[in-house]
Amino acid sequence: MTLSRRKAIALIAGGTILAAGTGFLSTRTPQKALAPWAAAGTYADPRKRALSYALLVPNPHNLQPWLVDLEGEDALSLYQDPDRRIPHTDPFDRQITIGLGCFIEQMTIAASLDGLRVDVTLFPDGPDSPVARAVFSDGGDPDPLAGAMLDRRSCKEPFAATPIEDAKVRELAAFATIYTDAPTVAALRELTVKAWMVEWETPRTREESIDLMRFGKAQINADPDGIALGGPFLESLMLAGALTREGQNDPASAAYKQGLEAYREMLLATPAYAVLTSPGNSRADQIATGARWLRLNLAATRAGLSLHPVSQCLQEYPEMAAQYGAVHDLLAAPGHTVQMLGRLGYGPQTPRTPRWPLEAKLRSS
Repeated sequence: MTLSRRKAIALIAGGTILAAGTGFLSTRTPQKALAPWAAAGTYADPRKRALSYALLVPNPHNLQPWLVDLEGEDALSLYQDPDRRIPHTDPFDRQITIGLGCFIEQMTIAASLDGLRVDVTLFPDGPDSPVARAVFSDGGDPDPLAGAMLDRRSCKEPFAATPIEDAKVRELAAFATIYTDAPTVAALRELTVKAWMVEWETPRTREESIDLMRFGKAQINADPDGIALGGPFLESLMLAGALTREGQNDPASAAYKQGLEAYREMLLATPAYAVLTSPGNSRADQIATGARWLRLNLAATRAGLSLHPVSQCLQEYPEMAAQYGAVHDLLAAPGHTVQMLGRLGYGPQTPRTPRWPLEAKLRSS
């Protein structure tokens, strides 16, 4: 969002947007891009049913970097799409691999609803092979987190100052390290703001995100990946010329500066953090982190909480080195890797994220 809500509402009320009529504002939902959420679980093939849930998981910049081959009657292979990378902010594909771990875990959880178990072999033919091969068989028990799959969101909004109840902190501590103490929360607020500023004020990393922005219903429906900027409010700003791709990339513009401030306000409105670390940093460690992150998301959803990954300070490029070192000094044991950092709290209800349909991600069926 590049204008304050108050200024934007004033602009709309002044007549600039009202000329479009209420019909425009009431038809801005990208229904085509949201259809995969309604399609989840509707396929006859149990592998496709599981995959239709898996493709709804959180992943970096919503790139949806998965491709699947169905094999025989009971197996599949998962591949990383080489065209779905963010090389400036994720040069070693660590975050992309974590997203694939989320995919595998939700596929397994969804299969459990059909009484199926999924045996997964990672990198069965070596590092340049499929990411995983999965075989489905009878014998799975329904996963207790399955009921949260369609309600999970990554909430990119300010959180309420309401403290998280101790019972919920203990519940989520089974999935991640939860920080609610004032000194650590204050330090992470400051660190995440600094890291965000580094990413956004480094031209190549800022432009990487801007290139992935989808402005309005038509763009979102045509390319239901990347960073969706849609809905009546934001499309009103687009119609007024107050929200543009060019403005997002112009440090001298008022819209650019107001966008920075809006994101800063969101980051500061955080009462708690969730952290995942690992002793190693192999591809298997990253896949396992994805499984843990997905389960944390579902558990937070089940508890009525919101979770939002703030991974800028975990990125591995030269300009981020100071923040990367600081977050590891604060949160990790010597030699360990901070794999995920997320804001945790009570946030507003947010809409579903656009997705490519399952058919677009199947290389063979």
